[in-house]
Amino acid sequence: AGYAERDGRRLFNSAVTFDATGTEVAHYRKLQLFGPREGAIYTPGDAYTIFDLGGIRTALMICYDIEFAAHLRALALEGVRLILCPTANMEPNGHVARVVVPAHAINHGLTLVYANYCGTEGELTYCGGSVIAGADGAVLAAAGPGLALLVADVVAPDPRLLQTQVAEYRAVTRTAG
Repeated sequence: AGYAERDGRRLFNSAVTFDATGTEVAHYRKLQLFGPREGAIYTPGDAYTIFDLGGIRTALMICYDIEFAAHLRALALEGVRLILCPTANMEPNGHVARVVVPAHAINHGLTLVYANYCGTEGELTYCGGSVIAGADGAVLAAAGPGLALLVADVVAPDPRLLQTQVAEYRAVTRTAG
């Protein structure tokens, strides 16, 4: 669940996760603030949140955070296998759920749960289109533009379908020419 969190004079775009018993297991503050409006309202977070959820090493992200491959790579290198991402992504950015999330899932070997807000508030129309993408890039569940409840089993995909970029990445330390 996402919410605006006040800490003294600072305001954070935050999320919290509860386990099946209702116990809070994780709290996270959004790292990547989107545009000047969000930057004027919120203070960015400064740390990843990694926790165990049902025996799966899990992390929280919020909205725009999931578009940054470097964050996903860092979490994958920490052994994360599942990322939960509440979001309020607006039109015309429906491609994030349709294209970016499944592509990041396969590129980093992660299951991504992208829960997007839908409807209109004031001048903003939110895309909906929530999606659960498996570590092999398969769309395990997807919503249209309206309200929906998505449920999917998070299982290990066929290892032959997994990409190997995280393990095989070679950093470039110089530029030729």
